[in-house]
Amino acid sequence: RTEAQNASSEAVAAERQRIEQIDSIAAAEYAADSAAVADLRSDDLHYLDSLALAREAAKTEAKVMVMCGVHFMAETCKLLSPEKTVLSPDLTAGCSLADSCKAEDLRKFKEEHPGYEVVSYVNTTAAVKALTDVVVTSGNAKKVIDSIPKDTKLIFGPDYNLGSYINSVTGRNMLLWNGGCHVHERFSVAEIVKLKEQHPEAVVMAHLECKAPVLAAANVKGSTATMLHYAQDHPEVKEFIVATEAGILHEMQRTCPNQTFLPVPPEVTEGGRGCACTECEYMKKNTLEKVYNALKYGWPAVEVDPAIARDAVKPIERMLSLS
Repeated sequence: RTEAQNASSEAVAAERQRIEQIDSIAAAEYAADSAAVADLRSDDLHYLDSLALAREAAKTEAKVMVMCGVHFMAETCKLLSPEKTVLSPDLTAGCSLADSCKAEDLRKFKEEHPGYEVVSYVNTTAAVKALTDVVVTSGNAKKVIDSIPKDTKLIFGPDYNLGSYINSVTGRNMLLWNGGCHVHERFSVAEIVKLKEQHPEAVVMAHLECKAPVLAAANVKGSTATMLHYAQDHPEVKEFIVATEAGILHEMQRTCPNQTFLPVPPEVTEGGRGCACTECEYMKKNTLEKVYNALKYGWPAVEVDPAIARDAVKPIERMLSLS
């Protein structure tokens, strides 16, 4: 075993102490590897959803931040904290949703639809944000869209399911980009029904990246933060059926130890065999070993082209002013 392979929470703590003179914080998204997060927990670990992480990290005086998430999250941290060093433990930790909308494709789509404003989900690259008029999260999308004049023509991307839901609750007719999260696309009503038959008193919660039929079957619809807060605010509910990336269950169980959280299994394939892939394999690339190496060597650092960053931060700032 190498030195890095022997990394433990103590080793990570020691490495952070070594670079204390430059200050560092660790930021972990809800879907990050639960074992790594459990070992990393400290006063300097921020464990939130993606945009909240970037905003919280920007408030700190730390000069170095380690983003235990996917690449677009690290980019967002860099956009909001350009003066800080942002480390991403694994640069191959991408995002199927962000990858479903390339900047060059969006630019062409905009040219084909003159007069439209672009609303982009935060799960996008900096280059896509630079072509965007306003950014939204799953938690504030309705509020932001409602604040835009009704006669404004809008393109929404890249998540089709989220855009479709926002259309339904706002009465809009936004043009929707046909992108999606490979994890949330796998959930089905049939699997929820099976769990509900076994747990009739359970409350069903679903993320807005799920398909419309799944959302229709849910009692609680919203972001990961919405679902987490609902569970925390309703201790009388003893069981929850949860349709979202399974990483959030770790935080739900940690903060609500007297409640049970049941992950919805993915849809069965045509061959009759299901896949147990309710976790984002990209998020799980952020292991304790890689966090250790990032702190030890100050690499890999995430950079955003200054010209892109200048335009990409504007739709985030607009969102903050509207929400």
